[in-house]
Amino acid sequence: MSKDQSENRSVQGRGQGQGQSLGRVFASVLASMFGVRSGRNREQDFTQGRPWIYVVVGLVVTVVFVLTVWTVVRMVLKSAGV
Repeated sequence: MSKDQSENRSVQGRGQGQGQSLGRVFASVLASMFGVRSGRNREQDFTQGRPWIYVVVGLVVTVVFVLTVWTVVRMVLKSAGV
């Protein structure tokens, strides 16, 4: 059995009522933020995922990213004596 067939079988076995795991949602959001999302995975997100979980995870990832950049800039400025 090929990898594509096994992935399709596992997706079909989960059923439409179930959402995706939190780890998969995080991976999906991170890949989307960097623009490296495949069309097939995006389609799975739209058909199987719940929109609110993507919004919440997207907001959390964005806040963490902004805080990380802010912290790095403050550390660099502090070490430069500014």
